[in-house]
Amino acid sequence: MIPTERAKVLFNALTEPLAKLEEIEQNQQRSTQKHTPTISVGMCFETFQITLEQYVSTLPFNLIISFGEYPEMLDKLDKGILDLIITPKKGISANIEHEPFSSENIVLVGGKDVPLAEFKPIHKQKDKAALVAWLKQQKWYGTTGDMEHLFQFWRLNFGQQPDFRPNYIVPNLNSIVRCLSAGPGLAVVPDFLCADEIKSGLIQLIWAGDKKLKNTLYFGTRKKTSHKAEIDHLKGLFRQVMK
Repeated sequence: MIPTERAKVLFNALTEPLAKLEEIEQNQQRSTQKHTPTISVGMCFETFQITLEQYVSTLPFNLIISFGEYPEMLDKLDKGILDLIITPKKGISANIEHEPFSSENIVLVGGKDVPLAEFKPIHKQKDKAALVAWLKQQKWYGTTGDMEHLFQFWRLNFGQQPDFRPNYIVPNLNSIVRCLSAGPGLAVVPDFLCADEIKSGLIQLIWAGDKKLKNTLYFGTRKKTSHKAEIDHLKGLFRQVMK
């Protein structure tokens, strides 16, 4: 379905008021709970599941988790809607400081039944065309609307965009990890999301890339905040999980 020009105009007219309404709602939640601080944190869904989700019930303050794209989260942090974000991308606002605390390697992984014995000799030959051909013969997993990891990994190691689409599109990266744990297939994912599965043998690390794709992860906070103690508490939990 192609949006009409009138629909586009209506969408643009509603975007800013809706954003302001969200900001008002967030501020209202803060003002009605003066005795218990409310901390708003932005991150990707997968990071929340792996790290903070297990600790939510133990927190001595209120928590609001927000998911979204990194530019959007940086903007909300700058405006005071969010107090802390987890991001691999740094913003340019003078009000925000970025503190590196961990890193992620973007790697090619596969189910335990993927024939790694076939991959290794092809890779050893350093024949990129043969390697690409083998990879394209496999079943691939991807996520809805976000193929950035695959595109970046492929461009870095093959100098071009992948000219295929994954066979299976699932909701998020954690879904990919669970699917690969149950059967064959390939995917490009951050290594920390499947470290336990690789260690237990449910998933294989197929290839880290001849050229490594590594992202630094940052805590993003405003330089002036009235919730430093609560933010430091959350930072400690992230560091504990993402050593």
